[in-house]
Amino acid sequence: MSAAGELLVGLAIAVGLVGIVLPLLPGMLLVYAAIAVWAVVVHTVASWVTLGIVTAIVATTTAVKYLWPVRRMRRAAVPTSTLLIGGVVGVVGFFVVPLFGLVIGFVVGIYLAELARRRDHRRAWASTVHAVKGVALSMGVELTGAFAAAVIWLVAVLALL
Repeated sequence: MSAAGELLVGLAIAVGLVGIVLPLLPGMLLVYAAIAVWAVVVHTVASWVTLGIVTAIVATTTAVKYLWPVRRMRRAAVPTSTLLIGGVVGVVGFFVVPLFGLVIGFVVGIYLAELARRRDHRRAWASTVHAVKGVALSMGVELTGAFAAAVIWLVAVLALL
């Protein structure tokens, strides 16, 4: 692959990493797709091994991203319906207040759903904090996995020079 092609793959990976932190794009999917395209174009044993390692990392990260925070939220008695309401209000918030509305809407949605369910401000707020921590944990896991995939790709590119 040409240097310009590798630069484009690197740029797509960087955009994917930003997409994890600012959930405007499917970050992990973009990182994985960029590395997969690189592996197909380069078409060497090293590129396929790299893609295999990255696939394992992405699969593991995706599983952990969903299982770990969900387990923590179940222990905190935050139901899935509350998270769904938070997600819906977050999406609406994204369109009302671009960029920051997603986060604001998510927090407000979680809080209102828990307030309606629990009828107690302190317990609703505690559930909201648990939900926000769970989402932050999920984002951190995804970012770590995507960053590991990016580093593995970079090592492979440098090794193929």
